[in-house]
Amino acid sequence: MSDLNGKVALVTGASRGIGAAIAAAFADAGVRVIVTHRDSAKAADAVVAALPGTGHRMIQASVTDACALAAAAESIAAGEGRLDVLVNNAGISRVVAPADLDGLDDALIDEIFATNVRGAIACVRAFRHLLAADGGGTVINISSVAGKIARGSNIAYCASKAALNSLTMSLGRALAPEVRVIGVAPGLVNTEFTATWDPAVRQAVIDATPLGALASTGDVARVVLAAVTGLTHTTGVTIPVDGGMPLGTA
Repeated sequence: MSDLNGKVALVTGASRGIGAAIAAAFADAGVRVIVTHRDSAKAADAVVAALPGTGHRMIQASVTDACALAAAAESIAAGEGRLDVLVNNAGISRVVAPADLDGLDDALIDEIFATNVRGAIACVRAFRHLLAADGGGTVINISSVAGKIARGSNIAYCASKAALNSLTMSLGRALAPEVRVIGVAPGLVNTEFTATWDPAVRQAVIDATPLGALASTGDVARVVLAAVTGLTHTTGVTIPVDGGMPLGTA
């Protein structure tokens, strides 16, 4: 899939941040982009309106709503007639200190796993037949370094991303050879979400990262594009975009 011109990509949860940057990178490469959102119609519409090229559109569909995902698949089959790339980007978290187990209430735990893990499975289930058609497609799961180092916004979030890494391996096996499945695991990314963090916490992450900087949303988007276009004999792996964070510093 080295030439993306005319291909179709679906990016879940793309109304801002990493998802919006991925959508823009695909559009720049000539891809028709479908952006989904749960409850951010205005922001998602602005993302679509800013994309270069034509044929882009927005679909309201939460990744936790199987019926909405099935309807989205039907809409794409009828409208675009193909789906070449699915980016499971939709995710949720909230900052809770690791030792604050009371602050990590059951409702938040359930929401994190329903969105970050079950949502990815549900999207693959809904779109796999479109992806497997016309020569096969690619699934990109947006994970996190938190799934490897067990440090992040909260311990349930870390566990959900570790589960997503395992899911990437399982799906890489299950969907082969028609569909490749590749994970992309950013470190701390400079987004609206992390911009609200304590500056001292952000700086501590930078100081602990060998490359000495936070990733940009564009950094992540470029790796997603490279995985789709260049890693044509790769599946079931998760690629870090973390500045070397697990290595620590000297």
